[in-house]
Amino acid sequence: MDRGKPLIARTQRLFLALWPDEGVQGQLVAHARQWTWPAGCMQSAPADWHVTLHFIGNVDADRVAAIMAGADVPFQPFELVLDQPRLWPHGLAVLGTTEVPMPLRALYERLGYALRGLDLAVETRPYLPHVTFARRAGAAIPPAAPAPVVWWVRSFALVVSTGDRAQPYRVLRQYR
Repeated sequence: MDRGKPLIARTQRLFLALWPDEGVQGQLVAHARQWTWPAGCMQSAPADWHVTLHFIGNVDADRVAAIMAGADVPFQPFELVLDQPRLWPHGLAVLGTTEVPMPLRALYERLGYALRGLDLAVETRPYLPHVTFARRAGAAIPPAAPAPVVWWVRSFALVVSTGDRAQPYRVLRQYR
């Protein structure tokens, strides 16, 4: 094997997500500071915070272009209000929403239809949009009365999990 050439990944771990701009990221940082975090919890970096639309999983690298094209579905900007700090099972600290806006539901459904058309599996559990702040955070204390994070969503993204701790995610394409 030629050690001078980098190996090309034959699979890519993909997902579709809402990716916050700097203003929303600032609101999320302010919210996260209101939690009481236990020792040993694994907080995610603010640059990695997002709302997953669909987790696609590992796909052959040669399918990425088709997925990129297939995910280009009609999109209507909308307001997403994240106002429900919660501790979920398995120690996840999240910020969810009281109500899923209709344009978000429509986007989720359109993307699911597009992914099924590409012969990709789609989650069957109810969609619960949220931002994950930390793992192993079962003893975290969420804020009692936080200000909501108000996000005017103008785009969504196809993202790859890189496996690199310094930059775990990389946006492959933004859709507007």
